[in-house]
Amino acid sequence: MKVRLLSIGKDRSGLFEPAVQEYARRLEHYTRFELLELTEASGRKLKPGEAKSAEAAAILGKRKPQDWIVALDERGTLLDSVELSRYVAKAQTGSKDLLFVIGGDEGLDDSVRGAAHQVMSLSRMTLPHRLARVVLIEQLYRAFTILKGEPYHK
Repeated sequence: MKVRLLSIGKDRSGLFEPAVQEYARRLEHYTRFELLELTEASGRKLKPGEAKSAEAAAILGKRKPQDWIVALDERGTLLDSVELSRYVAKAQTGSKDLLFVIGGDEGLDDSVRGAAHQVMSLSRMTLPHRLARVVLIEQLYRAFTILKGEPYHK
């Protein structure tokens, strides 16, 4: 099984990247893990809505046939840590790879949500995209420790 986390844009503040890298390092103990960062389309001279569409094309271009896409969206299903671990286990059992997607400033295009196997929300609150990435990667690490019966999740 491979888990990929695709996000739009970079952490310009430098606040979140060390945590992302730490959890990415930890995750590699459990699964093949890859971080993918795509360039924001909003920086280009595009009309409103065109950035989301351009980002969607780039996101869907990274999809592989064995991927279950998990789109992060505020309107998605809220899962607790144990439920996320069960979802990861289901993907493992089904020989599927997971492609988690965090959109850009304008969110995800309907085409990405429509292509997703699961649309998930991390919180009912609005989170900065860079912070959402830290929360998600920590929860993925937690999910694998739950599956292994390790004491990280208390």
